[in-house]
Amino acid sequence: MSLSTHVLDLASGLPVPRLPVRLERRDGEGWRELGRARTDDDGRVRALLPEGAPLEEAVYRLTFDVEAHHGPGAFHPEVSVVFRVLDAARHHHVPLLLSPFGYSTYRGS
Repeated sequence: MSLSTHVLDLASGLPVPRLPVRLERRDGEGWRELGRARTDDDGRVRALLPEGAPLEEAVYRLTFDVEAHHGPGAFHPEVSVVFRVLDAARHHHVPLLLSPFGYSTYRGS
């Protein structure tokens, strides 16, 4: 299936456009980068995996370049979200909710 994300700024109530996001998968050697993207104008990356690459049962890490949105004084210059895919046949959506001094994430649909 596929993997997507959505980044929202809780302070403004708006999506975060053009935010850099990196996707990695954990293997026996550590983390292996699978791709990079930027959120669209609606704060979304609709397909994080490279075209033709399958979602596998594994542990993944999304790293969001929060400093690109909050600036050089960002309390959290980046946010890494590590999660496990147990059913690769299902779509996985991992949103990030940002505020200047905190963040939240969850398993979306």
